[in-house]
Amino acid sequence: MQRSGTLTYVALMTAVVLWGLSFVWSKVVLEEFDVFILVFLRFSLAALIFVGVLFATGRGLPKLTLAEHGRMMLLALFQPFAYFMCETMGLTLTSASSASLIVTTIPIMVLVMSAVLLKERITGIKTLSVLLSAAGVVMLVMGAADFSWSLEGGLLGDLLMLGAVVAAACYMVLARYLGRKHDALDITFLQMAYGSVLFLPFFLWKLPEFEPSAISNQAWVGFAFLTVLCSFGAFACYNYTLTKIEASRASVFINGVPVVTVVAAWIALGERLTLVQGLGGAVVITAVLLPNMAMLPTLRRLRRAGAKA
Repeated sequence: MQRSGTLTYVALMTAVVLWGLSFVWSKVVLEEFDVFILVFLRFSLAALIFVGVLFATGRGLPKLTLAEHGRMMLLALFQPFAYFMCETMGLTLTSASSASLIVTTIPIMVLVMSAVLLKERITGIKTLSVLLSAAGVVMLVMGAADFSWSLEGGLLGDLLMLGAVVAAACYMVLARYLGRKHDALDITFLQMAYGSVLFLPFFLWKLPEFEPSAISNQAWVGFAFLTVLCSFGAFACYNYTLTKIEASRASVFINGVPVVTVVAAWIALGERLTLVQGLGGAVVITAVLLPNMAMLPTLRRLRRAGAKA
């Protein structure tokens, strides 16, 4: 049990780190790739990698009922399709500062939805952890050297970003529900495959403008990183986590993504890291660790009881 618990949190932190790094690579890759070309190729190639893994391990393709396939399609509709569509369009209609702050509400949304739909308990520690992590991200965003508050774009852009929040929360809650019955590899493969189908019309729309020969080697390296590690690896790790722990606990770690992004941008892109951002990152890390630190006395009692037995 202890080994399984350790693996769960290693997988969760791996997903957070990879998604955090993905923002840095995306900034490079999107200078040369159209966003719909990039997203379709990322998820379709990740799905093909999953096919190879499933057959190499002797598992074969998942055998599900029509209703189960419907739930997997719904999962892909939430994430990646609805999340990416709302986020991409929202960022064109509102300021980056507004968008960043709205996204910090994902763990709050998951906390409420998981309590209502999955009957997960809302504890004081969970609530404090969620609120602290949101406060830390606010410090990260507003503490940036080039931060300037803007409400340009107004209501529509903010509503689209809120739609991205709802889509992400629905994905986490549904993935947790599906993870009670299905293996994480099967869930993630079908999520990638159905996500590709949903993005296919947009890919075909932009395909005539796509010139692979014009893409630089650096952008192709970034594309490979995003496909293999961020689509294939990170989603597999996070979905595995959701088969092991409550959605409300796993969602708090999502606010660790901007911490990784800020540090990676500081190291790789030379972006300035301020004292306020450093403090914000420390607050987020504290918030992420808080629920698990609170469980240590209980885990020690269980270990002692097991040793006596």
